[in-house]
Amino acid sequence: MGQFSWFTQDTVEAIRNNGSVKSKRKAFMHDNKGNVWEEKDYEGYGVFGGKDFYQLLAEMNEVEGLNGDVDNDRGLGIDLYYGKEPFISPNLTRGKDWKWVNRPPQDDPNQGWG
Repeated sequence: MGQFSWFTQDTVEAIRNNGSVKSKRKAFMHDNKGNVWEEKDYEGYGVFGGKDFYQLLAEMNEVEGLNGDVDNDRGLGIDLYYGKEPFISPNLTRGKDWKWVNRPPQDDPNQGWG
């Protein structure tokens, strides 16, 4: 499983993984239906509050082949995220109060290690 990190969409801060020497702060993941997952100790693998970012992406887009298995659905979400087809995306923020927007978070080139 590869590591992934992004910049928050409300404060444009890198989401640090728990191995980073810089301070870590909680982050929130939001879907387009108003659900929110809180992550207090991000491990760097795309999971926020027990929910995988890429699995949620696949679910939000109702990707063909979804079966509820995290590994399967995560793979479908990764393919969609890095493919050429348009998609709607989970949002990642520092604050819990956020109105979802149809814009994916920006990738952190340092993968949370900066």
